[in-house]
Amino acid sequence: MPEGDTVWLAAHNLDRALAGSVLRHTDFRVPQLATTDLAGRTVLAVVARGKHLLFRIEPDLTLHTHFRMDGSWHLYRGDGAPGGIGGPARRWSGGPEHEIRLVLRTDRWDAVGYRLPVVELLPTADEERVVGHLGPDLLADDFDAGEAVRRLTTDPGRPIGEALLDQRNLAGIGNLYRAEVLFLSGLSPWRAVGDVPDLGRVVARAQKLLLANRSRAAQVTTGDVRRGHDTWVYGRAGRPCRRCGTPIREAEQGTPPYQRTTWWCPSCQP
Repeated sequence: MPEGDTVWLAAHNLDRALAGSVLRHTDFRVPQLATTDLAGRTVLAVVARGKHLLFRIEPDLTLHTHFRMDGSWHLYRGDGAPGGIGGPARRWSGGPEHEIRLVLRTDRWDAVGYRLPVVELLPTADEERVVGHLGPDLLADDFDAGEAVRRLTTDPGRPIGEALLDQRNLAGIGNLYRAEVLFLSGLSPWRAVGDVPDLGRVVARAQKLLLANRSRAAQVTTGDVRRGHDTWVYGRAGRPCRRCGTPIREAEQGTPPYQRTTWWCPSCQP
């Protein structure tokens, strides 16, 4: 599942391309919105909230999408011509045509959403209905670290590895950053939240990693951008720890919907 920095970068690129532009053609390829036409409306902004994307469209509509496991948005230069596949759309390369869920076209850009499991329209005033449950957003200008710590501590017996993935506590951390933050903090994923000596430091480290990566496609936590050298423990089961040489372990942690594979060094994260 794309993490908060990936979603932030998508929102940033979509906002630069679409904000202030009039939609010349829209194509909703989801049953509940199949007859929807937003042509003639202006895109006001595209913003990220955690792992959610919100397209604000005049006068008072919000288009809400979520990537979940494998959704994506792609931008292509277009000529503003109406229609779907064909013409400028021949350059679309995000997947086969049947995976397209939404097309937004302006005079300059085609924004094409592939494999989007969530596509819905709602009044902008009702955005809290879809994102109001989220904890503080690690990449928001008004991120409230104290509130994130408070939410984490409401269940002190919960394993820290599960608590960090719960978007109701803080929004933006996914599996990669969960594993990397805990390694850098020397914490076992199974340590109880109440036994973590400095939760504020863990939260600050998570924010630092996401901020460092939000403006690039690659996610690097080691400082080494070479492929295979970019993470400490994530995806490295059985390989030696970069610090102590102990084989990295992996296991499933949590219960649905927060059950994920996690990685850790049993020596550095006792």
